[in-house]
Amino acid sequence: MPRVKYRDSDVSLMARMMRAEAEGEGQQGMLYVGNVIVNRAVADCLDFQDVRTINDVIFQVQGGNYSFEAVQKGNLFYQRARETERRLARRNLENWRQHPAKFALWYFNPFGPCPATWYNQPFTGQFKQHCFYEPIAGTCASVYSG
Repeated sequence: MPRVKYRDSDVSLMARMMRAEAEGEGQQGMLYVGNVIVNRAVADCLDFQDVRTINDVIFQVQGGNYSFEAVQKGNLFYQRARETERRLARRNLENWRQHPAKFALWYFNPFGPCPATWYNQPFTGQFKQHCFYEPIAGTCASVYSG
């Protein structure tokens, strides 16, 4: 059973975002970005109480900006999804999760060492240039159970 309901158009949308955000980090890096996308769709806490679909997650606006920079600035995001990334997106949607992004709701590329916290959320690990952060224990049970 998939972690979140999805349609073929969601697979393509998610694949495009995974590529735009992490193509330089290979398939593993794209899978980690996919973990964060799906985690946000299942999270019923913090900044993600009103997002339930892949489309909601990708086009969420926070503080007047899209949550994912690639929506606003990303040339790769607006290219067609390739089958390779579509396969990766399906894996995430169906249940692939792995540390350091297994329960992560945030990631970013600091162009330096990963800070111990990101907006007060604890650092869970790094893959290449991306740092991953999950919610403080006890603040978002749906991420850990979904």
